[in-house]
Amino acid sequence: MRTEDTFHPCTESTGDSNELLVLAQTKMPFGTHKGKLLIDLPEHYVVWMSGAGFPNGRLGEMLQTVYEIKVNGLEYLFDPLRKISGNSDREQV
Repeated sequence: MRTEDTFHPCTESTGDSNELLVLAQTKMPFGTHKGKLLIDLPEHYVVWMSGAGFPNGRLGEMLQTVYEIKVNGLEYLFDPLRKISGNSDREQV
């Protein structure tokens, strides 16, 4: 675990790979995209949220993880998680 900065994506902070499954099943609890899976949030929205500031706590860590995956072109990593969690029919954004 890194201690030199404050970035701790959900899997790094717990060391539990099951956290990615939790991420794949978690829905946005507020705002324009309320009810949408975090992994299905539009990239422009998580980029905006990064600039505005992620919420504190677990939700913020999860959103930061989604941000890092999306801006680095790694969204394909979500595909197996959708299948495992039963969310393979994602809404096109």
